[in-house]
Amino acid sequence: MTTLIDKAYLLQNGQKQPVQILINNGTIAALALPDTFTKDDVDTYFDANHCLLAPGFVDAHVHLREPGFEYKETIAKGTKACAHGGFTTIGVMPNTNPLPNNFANYSAIKEAMKKDACVKTKVYGTITTDLKGEEIVDMALLTQLGAQAFSNDGCGVQSAKTMYEAMLCAKQLDVPIIAHVEDDSLLYAGHMHQGKRSEQLNIAGIPEVTETAQLARDLVLAKATGVHYHVCHVSSKESVALIRQAKRDGVHVTCEVTPHHLLLSQDDIADDCGLYKMNPPLRTADDRQALIAGLKDGTIDFIATDNAPHAFWEKNCPFERATFGIVTNEFAFSALYTVLVKQEKVLTLEQLIAAMTARVADSFGWKDCGKIQVGASADLVVIDLASHTHVVRDFFVGTAYNTPFINETFAAKIVATFVTGRLVWKETEQHVRNNDSYCA
Repeated sequence: MTTLIDKAYLLQNGQKQPVQILINNGTIAALALPDTFTKDDVDTYFDANHCLLAPGFVDAHVHLREPGFEYKETIAKGTKACAHGGFTTIGVMPNTNPLPNNFANYSAIKEAMKKDACVKTKVYGTITTDLKGEEIVDMALLTQLGAQAFSNDGCGVQSAKTMYEAMLCAKQLDVPIIAHVEDDSLLYAGHMHQGKRSEQLNIAGIPEVTETAQLARDLVLAKATGVHYHVCHVSSKESVALIRQAKRDGVHVTCEVTPHHLLLSQDDIADDCGLYKMNPPLRTADDRQALIAGLKDGTIDFIATDNAPHAFWEKNCPFERATFGIVTNEFAFSALYTVLVKQEKVLTLEQLIAAMTARVADSFGWKDCGKIQVGASADLVVIDLASHTHVVRDFFVGTAYNTPFINETFAAKIVATFVTGRLVWKETEQHVRNNDSYCA
């Protein structure tokens, strides 16, 4: 099966390079000058209409909710939402019901992914059998089944002994520990960042040390064990400083930052609206700037969405009743491009794309994604930088639309997404604006 993507361009050192891409059986067979091939030379022809061609985005932190929470999201619709956002490879978090914590459960989830997912999925196993407990899963068995990493995402591992022993096992198997760092004893039943907005809104706050206290502990354990330790959704300047120093000290630590933490701070929370409730919470403007600086200097390795779908009734309510979580993956690139590249000019377009592609793949050693080169998997996204993305209810192809960015308009649009040469998303119509009112 051959496919030709025609009339596209690549970005190389800030310059547009017109290109044709010939795909053969899911692999990039040639990067050619314009007019090298014609539609008569191939089975399938795609006219990119002079749009940007980039590697398919890689998201190491996605919640698909199935099995157990299909009212929030499903594998089929959730991965279609990923494709809509230009993502071609995703890391699937294991907080489902049942959990992928043993042979039967993990195997069943893998089979469901094989059946229903339209993008590449890398399914993580849990660190402990119940996410919060003391019993470590059979990591060796789950690794043999295909587990790419182990995470209790959504739950910090409270026991230092458990985390230490899990790190020792993961090191032996050469797989990462992916950590949601949160000391439950420091939560104080909070709902948002403890700061001026929590005081103004009279909402219980979550101290920043909830994150950094456990992070500091884990960095010490990671240094002692030599494991590849990856930190989810870094949110504070203190965390960035801890990770920066740990890297200088030779700790094998990587970390990610989310679009919402790069784009928003507590100052953007206008009222008591649960759409802004996320974990970790939106912190200060200084924290946001430290995250941007950390991404630029390499302390933060890449961007991951932490896409967390919920039923809208779980979010369209005050903070105290709302569930933690936000969806951004269907418009993450457009939002980041608009704010960080076009408006604030703190990143170049190439830096943004690298933070969503090659830097993710390189951090985890994923060889089957993140790059455009002959012989690589044909995982590609076509982006119209001259168009716009309107984030309205009808825009979403996933089940969930719980986001404070609703009714925003951003520059750029994902036109098409290819996974191993197969077209899994194509923009076919303009989404109609509406004026939905949320948290009113």
